[in-house]
Amino acid sequence: DLTMKEVVMSEQEIQNVCASLGQQLTKELKDEAKLPLFLCVLQGALEFYADLVKRVDLPILQDFIEMKSYDGLGTTGQVKITRDLTTNIDGRTVVVVDDAVDTGLTMEALVEHLKKSGHATRIIICPLFDKRDKRRSSVRVDLCGKVILENKFLMGYGFDYKGIKRNVPFVYVPDDKDIQSMQEILAKRG
Repeated sequence: DLTMKEVVMSEQEIQNVCASLGQQLTKELKDEAKLPLFLCVLQGALEFYADLVKRVDLPILQDFIEMKSYDGLGTTGQVKITRDLTTNIDGRTVVVVDDAVDTGLTMEALVEHLKKSGHATRIIICPLFDKRDKRRSSVRVDLCGKVILENKFLMGYGFDYKGIKRNVPFVYVPDDKDIQSMQEILAKRG
């Protein structure tokens, strides 16, 4: 129930952010020598990525990478690539689309991986949320939907609890009752 939750970004706000970022990226990338690659960081960024790329008014390439650093409510501190991109990045701009950059450690590992994978002309980091209060690396965010200054666990629109609730069409902060309910769902039907 939407009225009972602390909504961080509503469905309409998400669509407005995607339209704005899509326009900015279209303008930024219009003169690229090679097609830019939009790289979706699975699984959390999938919803944001799908909405964002529709708003980019240019021919683009699309690819996916999956990295793991979270387990339940917190980061493990170790980053593992579980699915790698397949597109040659040499000589092209790579736009990394993620759900959030918080500690920056996962993004830093991804940028290093991209540098080892090829010679991109540049890497643009574009998360839905920039959670600066948690930053523990020097990674920079180039474009984002919203800066969040307080440390909050997010749910919905790609953000999950142990794999569930990604499909909620807005972003919210779950309360203890939500967490308990998700634990019960996972225990019974997971």
